[in-house]
Amino acid sequence: MADVLRVGDRSARVAETRTTLARLGLLQGYAGEVAGRQTDKFSDSDMSFEPELAEVLKAFQQSRGIIPTGEINDVTLRELRHASYKLGARVLSFVPGNQMIGDDVAQLQDHLQELGFYSHKVDGHFGEATYLATRNYQLNSGLQDDGVCGPGTVRALGLLGRRITGGSPQAIREREHVRNAGPKLSGKRVVIDPALGGANKGMIVRGPFGQITEEEILWDLATRVEGRMIAAGMETIISRPRMDDPSPKKRAEIANAFGADLMISLNCDRYENEKANGVASFYFGSDIGSSSLTGETLSGYIEREIAARTSLISCGNHARTWELLRLTKMPTVEVTAGYLSNPGDVMVLASPEGRDAIAEAIIVSVKRLYLIDQDQQPTGTYKFSELLQAELG
Repeated sequence: MADVLRVGDRSARVAETRTTLARLGLLQGYAGEVAGRQTDKFSDSDMSFEPELAEVLKAFQQSRGIIPTGEINDVTLRELRHASYKLGARVLSFVPGNQMIGDDVAQLQDHLQELGFYSHKVDGHFGEATYLATRNYQLNSGLQDDGVCGPGTVRALGLLGRRITGGSPQAIREREHVRNAGPKLSGKRVVIDPALGGANKGMIVRGPFGQITEEEILWDLATRVEGRMIAAGMETIISRPRMDDPSPKKRAEIANAFGADLMISLNCDRYENEKANGVASFYFGSDIGSSSLTGETLSGYIEREIAARTSLISCGNHARTWELLRLTKMPTVEVTAGYLSNPGDVMVLASPEGRDAIAEAIIVSVKRLYLIDQDQQPTGTYKFSELLQAELG
């Protein structure tokens, strides 16, 4: 299969996508079979990627917190597979290092959260927190407390029915953690994650001082953020050595081991049309599970502060289920600080003054997060020198 399938392509993967969307009730008017089909039984029309299918696929992608391209790629196929699982269709258990993933797990987490046994991300991953919550529920319900969600546990959950629910326990816990931490930055722990490293240099662009690589831009920006955070009394680590380029999973493991309060990942973007430009930020969330309230708040601060301090336009903050956002235990924000395919954005990113402005915007945003009700500064007006004075005063 090609890495990406687009309108006009023909493949058995297109047919599998079509039947999965039909099983989920998203493909209206589909006349074919929706279960138990073998790839060699698909018809030519099933395997044809039509514009109508792309539109339905975009809506599915949007609901799952992935970029709605209308194309079939590995991430979309993964999410389609996860969406096909419903609670009770299989036995769920905790397998360290090889977690079960799917909407059935998210349904279990949602039930346990409503009942007060689970207060973490509804992320569809059967990890240790879900296992312990399942055991605790089973123990309190007179079931065998093995942490395995089989027919007996599903039946017991079904008998309880829906309960009246309030706000997300995870969001409440995040908010209280921020409030209890106090307004001072001193002692707070942040992981700074420059996206590229090692042999992965990314794009090479020409800035005001000659050629510079995407890796150099991100590493320099990370050190500028780190320097300001250290000056404010914060504890920081960079997610990797400069000559290494670990996977998002490894970066998440480092952040979790550090016991960080926040993680900020720094990225650049590119597009085939140079008119694409601006700064955007991303936090964990989708239509099928809980969102990170703290991540949403911080990501909004960061992209608005950067837009106010530079010529980069604001492209908003958005919920996504990307691996780094999903696997970190602390609120995590991914910042896309401009398009290297846009000449105007390059002039900002490739200049020391532009990176200084972005770094100042990031630490000011973190300060605003912890100020909560005391934050009365208009966007773009709080200076780093004033922040230091407040920290040391």
